[in-house]
Amino acid sequence: MSSATRRLDAVIDRYVGDKIVGTNVIFSLGGEVVYARAAGFLDREGGRVMAPRTLFRLSSVTKPYVAVTALTLMEAGRLKLDAAVTDYLPTFRPRLADGRAPTITIAQLLTHTSGLTYDLGLTVPLDQPPSGGIDRSHLTLAENIDRIANVPLAFAPGTGWAYSLAIDVLGGVMEAIEGKSLPSIVAERVLAPLGLGDTGFWPADPTRLSVAYADGTPPHPMADPERIFNPDGSSIVFSPSRAFDRNAFPSGGAGMIGSAEDFFTFIETLRCGGAPLLSPATMPLLTDSHTAGLDTGMPGYGFSHGWSVIEDPVAAATTMSAGGWNWGGVYGHQWYVDPARQATLLVFSNTAVEGCTGRYPLDVRDAAFAA
Repeated sequence: MSSATRRLDAVIDRYVGDKIVGTNVIFSLGGEVVYARAAGFLDREGGRVMAPRTLFRLSSVTKPYVAVTALTLMEAGRLKLDAAVTDYLPTFRPRLADGRAPTITIAQLLTHTSGLTYDLGLTVPLDQPPSGGIDRSHLTLAENIDRIANVPLAFAPGTGWAYSLAIDVLGGVMEAIEGKSLPSIVAERVLAPLGLGDTGFWPADPTRLSVAYADGTPPHPMADPERIFNPDGSSIVFSPSRAFDRNAFPSGGAGMIGSAEDFFTFIETLRCGGAPLLSPATMPLLTDSHTAGLDTGMPGYGFSHGWSVIEDPVAAATTMSAGGWNWGGVYGHQWYVDPARQATLLVFSNTAVEGCTGRYPLDVRDAAFAA
């Protein structure tokens, strides 16, 4: 047993059954999986143990799939990063507090520098909030984008950074370009070329979809809906049943379902150069920070056209290398790529929000990337 295996087992054993109900962890070096473990329960009350190829509500792990789909359209000459969103969605004109409606580009959507946020209605009439893509909603994608446009911009595009609903807007852009649904576009351009049969906007096999749990002592099965409050006083409304609702709009920021194994194939494809999805010339859009001079609110991190990028490992408080990538999903996931070490780590769980923003994924990361 390697030292990394012992460290990873120790961390997982400490959390599973306490703060985490179930988890699926995959760690690879040089393209070879050196650690894979499914632990705990995918359905604790039903006595069903976590297993390989368990399906998860991906939440923001959706964003990389959709961002890469957009970049394939760019390579095909169908989408221009420097184009205005209004070139594709003429009525999408969110305003600043002073009433101006500035130009927002496709690149600003991808880098979260558009001025949009995840404000789901605090500054608009309470009966007209946009959906964040994980709550149950009667809205169509077009209707939700209209509501996003009614929320005032937090800053002039390009002058700041804020994690946002921008990738939901990007989904609408892609539908307008292709004349097809976002699920069809993602499937044709990313999922099918890689053979990712477990992943889509609805569960490929509902019997393998893990139950969603919310933090507690112990974690409890999520209500539907369940509101979880963040330390800053904001809150997130989860509706686990949305995964089965074929009428729910396809959220480019949070709406997909999939397995850790599929995401591993996807992110390893990108770590290894992008083919057959993207050319080497496009990869710096994903591998390099494109937020120079902007405060991301994440010390040591910038942001690419898909995820965060480590600029300063010391400031980021990580043993990963400069140039490493990572992001997560609020239903309970984090993923990490260290290109310098040829290493990829996925930490998927069914426990929100500990599995995303708690200590669990950080402790797994530190165990895997220990010096």
